[in-house]
Amino acid sequence: MWINPIKLTKQAKLINDYRNNKAEIMQFFDYKPFDDYQKRIQDLNARSFNRKGLTKVLHKINGEWGAPASTFINIERINQDNSVVVIGGQQAGLLTGPLYTINKVISIIQFAKQKEAELNIPVIPVFWIAGEDHDFEEMNHIHLPEKNRLKKYKIAQQNIGKCSVSHIPLDERESKDWLDNLFVQLMESEYTKDLYDIMNACLVKSATYTDFFARVIYQLFDDEGLVLIDSAHPLIREMEKEHFVHMIEAQPEISLGVYRTSEQLKQEQYSLGLDVTLDDANLFYHKNNERILLTRNQNQEWVGKQEEITFTTEELMVIAKSTPSLLSNNVVTRPLMQELLFPSLAFIGGPGEISYWAQLRAAFHALGIKMPPVVPRLSLTYVERNIEKRINKYDLDIEFIVNHGLTDFKNDWLAAKVNPPVHKLADDLKEIIRQAHAPLRNIAAELRVDLRELADKNLLYLHRDVEFLEKRIVRTIEEKYEIEISEFDRINLALHPEGGLQERMWNPLPFLNLYGKEFLKEALKQSYSFKEEHYIVYL
Repeated sequence: MWINPIKLTKQAKLINDYRNNKAEIMQFFDYKPFDDYQKRIQDLNARSFNRKGLTKVLHKINGEWGAPASTFINIERINQDNSVVVIGGQQAGLLTGPLYTINKVISIIQFAKQKEAELNIPVIPVFWIAGEDHDFEEMNHIHLPEKNRLKKYKIAQQNIGKCSVSHIPLDERESKDWLDNLFVQLMESEYTKDLYDIMNACLVKSATYTDFFARVIYQLFDDEGLVLIDSAHPLIREMEKEHFVHMIEAQPEISLGVYRTSEQLKQEQYSLGLDVTLDDANLFYHKNNERILLTRNQNQEWVGKQEEITFTTEELMVIAKSTPSLLSNNVVTRPLMQELLFPSLAFIGGPGEISYWAQLRAAFHALGIKMPPVVPRLSLTYVERNIEKRINKYDLDIEFIVNHGLTDFKNDWLAAKVNPPVHKLADDLKEIIRQAHAPLRNIAAELRVDLRELADKNLLYLHRDVEFLEKRIVRTIEEKYEIEISEFDRINLALHPEGGLQERMWNPLPFLNLYGKEFLKEALKQSYSFKEEHYIVYL
């Protein structure tokens, strides 16, 4: 395995400016991502954290998932006063979800290792599973390659309402059928049987989709000391109750600060990651197993969007203190909660996350804390040897493929096989016919309206005959170069699926099936710079 950095050409203005430390965007953050971290450590040392309580809870939660020994060693290290964490997270996904989740885990582990060596203090990698998220349709499927396209494989289980993913029980029959169907699609390899046994065992032992996700992650990263946390776990909710109280008290300042920051970002011509209003309460209330997003009304009451619930501030305070499990964070307060629970040296985020974190500095300050350094996660594209050979065969530029794909190139390449190109010849012929046909159409138009319409239809039929011949010729050319076209499509599917990055669409299952989980261990051994926009990882 070896890696090679490349540039991405379709990045948003905000992430490009952030990577380049431009003043226009850096004013919205408390730290630069690649600066000396000594100042961050000093700021953390001035704060206090419930390390003992957090350690106890993490032991309990990770014990439920059968976490490896390396995880419990690192949980104990969180109890050390000088320890810090590198944290990032994602909603639970099936078999980890898209590859960017795997790439984020690799980023968290890598950055923690780099900073521990550099700072000579314990730095623990932590992955925050956003278990309170309720978008089941977003995570109930994966994509696998089929011929030269990606096919969606969805679990048939139905989920009514807005129940948190961590509270959705796995349908044993549907999930087992889904897993079996996935493995039928895979090409048999030396790893297939063991991989199936591992995934099936994770499934059998899991009660929820979050459980399944956590167990799979620990099977893939069993000796890296990664620590997982489910933000929807009741024990975490108990730890969060005092922080919920502070958020409720500071809600007006949080909402106003985020709104004003958003307006400033608009003035700087940045696209916003979040739509915000002054009425946002930034908390969910759980009723009948559904999450209801709260807002503030004119009476400063806390209400559901459909006014299905109403609380005074005092009533919500009581809920936070006595039954915190009835509350959960939204996209604004989740980063705050992470920062309040963990001594975070840095937050690892994708481009979308960095975009909305740019709106949150004032929210952190409303609670009397700083936003942690926000580090762009590693972005990786995995290239198999057969794909690499095809790229070399046609002397293609892999950076161009990752950024732009091969659809236009393939069409141009095919057109060049006939000179002059068939499409041009057909267009020229249709223009000659149109001009030659014009006198007849003019006479018909002068005689009667129905004759003019008949003449127009006649021209349309003549053009259709030309197009029919054009399509037949093109189809014959495609049949002649079927092998080459198929290879272009295969490269495009591997490196630029659905018009975007591989990590957005592909699941790691095909790679695990062909290379085993050793490919992840090898990927972790590589030397990455977080300043690079993207890496090609040659398997």
